[in-house]
Amino acid sequence: MIDFITPLSVPKNKRSTYRQNFKIATKGTGKLLLFAADQKVEHLNDDFFGAGITPEDASPEHLFQVAAGIPGAVMAAHIGLLARYGGDYRHLPFILKINGKSPLDKRADDLFSGAWLSSEQIEQFTETSGLNIVGLGHTIILGSTQEAKMLKQASKVIQTAHELGLLAIIWMYPRNASIKNEEDVHLVAGGAGVAACLGADFVKVKYPYKKFTDDKKTAAFSEVTKAAGRTSVICVGGSKLPAEELLKHLGRQLKNGTKGLAIGRNLHQRSLSEATALGNALSAMIHKDVSASEAIKLFKGNKTNAKKANSHSPRRVLGLF
Repeated sequence: MIDFITPLSVPKNKRSTYRQNFKIATKGTGKLLLFAADQKVEHLNDDFFGAGITPEDASPEHLFQVAAGIPGAVMAAHIGLLARYGGDYRHLPFILKINGKSPLDKRADDLFSGAWLSSEQIEQFTETSGLNIVGLGHTIILGSTQEAKMLKQASKVIQTAHELGLLAIIWMYPRNASIKNEEDVHLVAGGAGVAACLGADFVKVKYPYKKFTDDKKTAAFSEVTKAAGRTSVICVGGSKLPAEELLKHLGRQLKNGTKGLAIGRNLHQRSLSEATALGNALSAMIHKDVSASEAIKLFKGNKTNAKKANSHSPRRVLGLF
């Protein structure tokens, strides 16, 4: 287990619980592979049905099946999915996502993502569900006219998480009509600094995948990780990319101080076998310090093995592993 500083906001009687949850969430490495399943709300069904998306993704259970096939993956989802499906996947660690909004509200400056649950409801669910909930997640839309309210709610969620011995993960998205580029590194660094001021353990931020295509350009992203200080930075996976390209990007991110990856579409839009193969390669990079080139070989090998296994045993759910 790596050495890390337990926040003073965690009560003394919950510090061992917090450290255990940190160990589970990061496989003892301090790095997080967050599988984001909150997009059922954030993007509605656009991310789960249509051209280029595996038919398996039409069902919410595909999300749980993908997470179950990836060692070290922590699944972030809203209370309804956890309550309905979590009981069948009790071995998985979960992040309970506290807020979320659909993309239907097109107001540029007045966006708001309010908390769905009170502190009491959060505590009750984490205790009575019997699920392995290791943290809470909350989105902030920085720059909205509703910013102050969201910051206040996020602060309360972080406080609640630490009081229960859980991790606190903030989805930080600067967004309003005057912001032309949400992936501007200086702006992203500012948001990461806000997450640090709130006391988050991890902050999930945007990453300029189209711009940062080599090591020299990617080095600029260290501004973000430095601004976050002891709050660990994880980047969004973004829109679906070719697997090899995604693995190369992750290698550059890790070199510049990020502590893992938050990924959704790049996994669940693929077939279960391909998503599992890619997820295992990502896990190897994050938790075992495998290089991008080695991870690409691992992905190709796993993908080939999956095809062979599926051709001989079509009824296997997790035919790879």
